[in-house]
Amino acid sequence: MDRQERKRKAHDLDVTVWVGKSGIDAVVDELNDQLADRELVKVKFLRAARAGSSTEEKAADLADRVNATVFDTRGHTAVMYR
Repeated sequence: MDRQERKRKAHDLDVTVWVGKSGIDAVVDELNDQLADRELVKVKFLRAARAGSSTEEKAADLADRVNATVFDTRGHTAVMYR
């Protein structure tokens, strides 16, 4: 899938993983499962999860833990794929 097609699909995606005050550790398994079933997964980082870090930093850390790639970040939301 090329970048334009991936971007089009990501736009219509709903957020399916929310990272909250429990942090990244709490969603690693869920994100892994979703990436196994789906091509793209949209992740929302709530204020409590960011705790002084940027969304890009948190998304990169989460992507490293699940062996994924961050496709895009906008605001407090990131789209990842494998």
